[in-house]
Amino acid sequence: MQMRKLGNLEVSALGLGCMGMSSAYGPPADTAQMVALIRRAHDLGVTHFDTAEAYGPFTNETLLGEALAPIRDKVVIATKFGFNIDPDTGARGPGTNSLPAHIRRVAEDALKRLKTDRIDLFYQHRVDPAVPIEDVAGTVKDLIAEGKVLHFGLSEAGVHTIRRAHAVQPITAVQSEYSLFWRGPEAELLPVLDELNIGFVPFSPLGAGFLTGKIDETTTFDPTDFRNMVPRLAPDARKANMALVELVKDVAAAKGATPAQIALAWLLLQRDAISPIAGTTKLHRLEENLGAAAVVLTAEDLREIKTALAGIEVQGARLPEFVLKMSGL
Repeated sequence: MQMRKLGNLEVSALGLGCMGMSSAYGPPADTAQMVALIRRAHDLGVTHFDTAEAYGPFTNETLLGEALAPIRDKVVIATKFGFNIDPDTGARGPGTNSLPAHIRRVAEDALKRLKTDRIDLFYQHRVDPAVPIEDVAGTVKDLIAEGKVLHFGLSEAGVHTIRRAHAVQPITAVQSEYSLFWRGPEAELLPVLDELNIGFVPFSPLGAGFLTGKIDETTTFDPTDFRNMVPRLAPDARKANMALVELVKDVAAAKGATPAQIALAWLLLQRDAISPIAGTTKLHRLEENLGAAAVVLTAEDLREIKTALAGIEVQGARLPEFVLKMSGL
């Protein structure tokens, strides 16, 4: 697989988001099957694996640690801190917590769960309004000096926060939602990342599955699936937003590819320093997604997609309001 540079960190062009293996999309998947899937991803060229203490909580880091232990030195592990999670019980408190002492505790516990001596990329999961970002960046800078962390990242941060943090400790990557379903980063975020030479890691690059073409207004999600709370994935919104899916399907048919592959191939062409992290619990979907790296979209294809997108207005907010309030965007 082609490699990309996030700052000075080299990763596979396509990464693997591991959240859905343990949380958010319904009941946790079978551990042994997920270990096998993660290792298969590496066999197919993936070196970039994304997790967080919040996924589970804790269980996703443990899963990734087990899966990657035999190949630890061949991969990049990204994890995150910043939510108010009790380190001992896993109980989730309200809001965020990026107090320096808490960041340090999260890092130490993550190292144990991941079975490693360093975290390749350590993100603040959400901006903490109670803690100056300079204090957060300074704490991670200290962890880097100690060799426990190699690179600093921010997730869902606004451009002013990014600039302030970057002045204290250079940021390697910023993670935010970005896809044909949500193009918000194009307005302000991507130009700033280009200016500062910061890599970009789009999460939900397939629109929480919507861009695969396998979901319509009749689809029923598991009661524990977070998509039940997403306004743009409510049944009426899904029905209206099928115009976007039809666009992707048309391009896919012309290219002999799948809609998911077109969505990911489009993302890979938006900038050089990008590594989308599509997630899955199914081996055939993993193989399908990684096939996007071989899909060729021409400049004319991109112009036609851009023109078509201009005529489609996506209905519904991308996340529930209470989640958006925790975002710096």
